[in-house]
Amino acid sequence: MSTKILVVDDDVDSLKLIGLMLQRQGYEVSGANSGTQAIERAMADQPNLIILDVMMPDMDGYTVCRHLRGSDRTRGIPIIMFTAKTLIDDKVAGFEAGADDYLTKPTHPAELASRVKAVLARSAANQRGGDDAGAVYGFIGAKGGIGTTTLAANAGALMASRESTSLVDFRLGQGTLGLSLGLAHSTGLANVLSRPAGEITPPTVEQELASHSTGLKLLLSSGRPRENQLNVSPDGAVAVIRALQTLTKNVMIDLGAGLNRLSARLVREVNQLVLTVEPNRVSLIMARNLLQEIRQIGVADHAVNIVIINRTPSSLQISWQEAEGILSSPVSAIISPVPEVAYQAAEAGLPIVKFQPDAIMVSQVGKLLEELVKRSRD
Repeated sequence: MSTKILVVDDDVDSLKLIGLMLQRQGYEVSGANSGTQAIERAMADQPNLIILDVMMPDMDGYTVCRHLRGSDRTRGIPIIMFTAKTLIDDKVAGFEAGADDYLTKPTHPAELASRVKAVLARSAANQRGGDDAGAVYGFIGAKGGIGTTTLAANAGALMASRESTSLVDFRLGQGTLGLSLGLAHSTGLANVLSRPAGEITPPTVEQELASHSTGLKLLLSSGRPRENQLNVSPDGAVAVIRALQTLTKNVMIDLGAGLNRLSARLVREVNQLVLTVEPNRVSLIMARNLLQEIRQIGVADHAVNIVIINRTPSSLQISWQEAEGILSSPVSAIISPVPEVAYQAAEAGLPIVKFQPDAIMVSQVGKLLEELVKRSRD
């Protein structure tokens, strides 16, 4: 059965052009030139995807999107908003209305094809549901030097032992993940993000992936300062994540410390976000401030998991209860310190979960991962 796509645009020329692009990709295309007609056809035809223009005379695309999301019959149909508007606020409004992706006019045929394939792939995975549905997991630190990358690598290695999993290091110019896992090729992410967003497709991402003995597929950053100088667009960063979703069942993202232009956009792509913090007052206050910003971006509390990583003797730490009081949020997990094992594992180019599987830290990471998976599927 062919994939059906409903294209909604009051501009007849745009409607024909987009339809032609999609038909050349083998899709079955139908059109609507008003918001009212779009709702009627979506209800009747049950398309696999809707490409929805924002600016229409009778009913704007945001209203149409909210209407479709409010109906049981059309709630699950993925929607790509398509418009000449380029302001960030316009994109945010589209996502808040329920859009799955956002394209600006004019678009290159390759970018349109890539976005359509990625959205359809995610929709198919979600419809399979249960244990067959993958997810995107983000790891972000309240500050640097806590152990966020180590946690992401170990969680990724555990996940990779069960299902296909990729891990991307979004710390351009500060990447250490490849070095800690014994991999020399660590410029893959920079190579991908040097391309325009429309050229970031699953094949271009796949050719930059590094394979590790754990089964993890890695898209790495290096410690070369010149990577910091790349002018990376948030759309390009999102295109990387969506390409990885078509290549592996699960995607894990090391977002580094704090929010920047890229991480502030990427946290909206994750199913579950892990916020790492040390059990001391400075780190906890920084985490509390970061939590407030994450909420303002639109990430729900149930998607945020606070993890305390111990790095000092217990006599020098704030208690779990006091930490929750400072954060005004519950703590999901505590990870015990294993400095000697961590050093030895890094020297061997392995995550701790593979180097010393019986370490207490491994069971703690395993329990955290189980909770993340459960929450992503609830």
